[in-house]
Amino acid sequence: MRKVFINEEEKKNILKNLLKRSTSNYKEFENVVDDILANVRENGDKALFEYTKKFDKADIDASTVKVTDAEIEEAYKAVSPELVEIIKKALVNIREYHVLQKRNSWFDTKDNGILLGQKISPLARVGVYVPGGKAAYPSSVLMNIVPAKVAGVPEIIMTTPCDASGKVYPTTLVAAHEAGATAIYKAGGAQAIAALAYGTESIPKVDKIVGPGNIFVALAKRAVYGHVSIDSIAGPSEILVLADETANPRYVAADLLSQAEHDEMASAILVTTSEELADKVSEEVDKFVAVLERKEIIEKSLDNYGYMIVAKDMEEALDVVNEIASEHLEIVTANPFDVMTRVKNAGAIFLGEYSSEPLGDYFAGPNHVLPTNGTAKFFSPLSVDDFIKKSSVIYYSREALEPIHQDIIDFATAEKLTAHANSIKVRFE
Repeated sequence: MRKVFINEEEKKNILKNLLKRSTSNYKEFENVVDDILANVRENGDKALFEYTKKFDKADIDASTVKVTDAEIEEAYKAVSPELVEIIKKALVNIREYHVLQKRNSWFDTKDNGILLGQKISPLARVGVYVPGGKAAYPSSVLMNIVPAKVAGVPEIIMTTPCDASGKVYPTTLVAAHEAGATAIYKAGGAQAIAALAYGTESIPKVDKIVGPGNIFVALAKRAVYGHVSIDSIAGPSEILVLADETANPRYVAADLLSQAEHDEMASAILVTTSEELADKVSEEVDKFVAVLERKEIIEKSLDNYGYMIVAKDMEEALDVVNEIASEHLEIVTANPFDVMTRVKNAGAIFLGEYSSEPLGDYFAGPNHVLPTNGTAKFFSPLSVDDFIKKSSVIYYSREALEPIHQDIIDFATAEKLTAHANSIKVRFE
């Protein structure tokens, strides 16, 4: 990993390099995605099944696109009882955390006949996209479905790619069933996003689409935004470890590599006030990389987006942390709780040497769907709030409206909206 002594110029260079990973830099795929979206919107199931045959090599039709109860039962037989039990344990923690996020409608009344409030309602139907491809991610299934269930969404439609024989990863099906998916469909890629956004003969249109995916899925979600809501455009995974001289270099190295193994675009950054720690971490990284299974991916990730940044003090280190706004931030310092209070931008914050990032990925309870690529400056983790909508409630009696009605008339008149003014005026003629 490259070692950098931070200054304004180096900080700009690092940020510029990290932003290369944005989906905005993949415009060459946009036309392909737009064509897929338009075809599915126009031709529904026919286009969806053609793309499934083309990309997933599977012969799927209206009679087989929906996962059956028998297929779910088969999945349970294929997954070890021990893993099913782990999924159930994780589910308890995730649900308990998200229940604490739940909001209630509220109303405020005044003696003069005014009632104001906010009505909270769940979305009617949401779509959860779950990647297939090279690996199964049952943890992502739980993280996307649970907050929707807690919010009270009545229909949760999941889509995920199948293999050439029409089978879906057993762990994906088990996790979806345990979490409470209403229906599961065998569809992947941009075509699945189109099906969820526009609806087909087999797959119903949803109000919001959540879940990670490859560049085609990300671009498709961005393209349908506005027609439906989406959670975010997920970028490559990233971790930033903020450490001082008290940190264990072996732990820090292991944590950095836990994200570098995701893919070649993943980012792993150490920000430290100790050059000695940086050097020790570098040595430990080399030892781990030599024996880890995903060595080639890790090496490319570290070469492209791996940094060890040495700051002169904690204030300068925190300035770098807040500028990068990492998806995952680990604070491994003498007093991580104090340092945490000065962090402004991060997706998830892990405190202390025994709170490593995989704890949040799988088991602790907070959502692991997090803002990436600097968007933690203005986005938040996936939560129950993502699956609700708010309606303002307004009630005025005649007695409450009378003292202010002329003010409203004058305001509307100033904007030359005379029909607005008249709507108030007629009530007091």
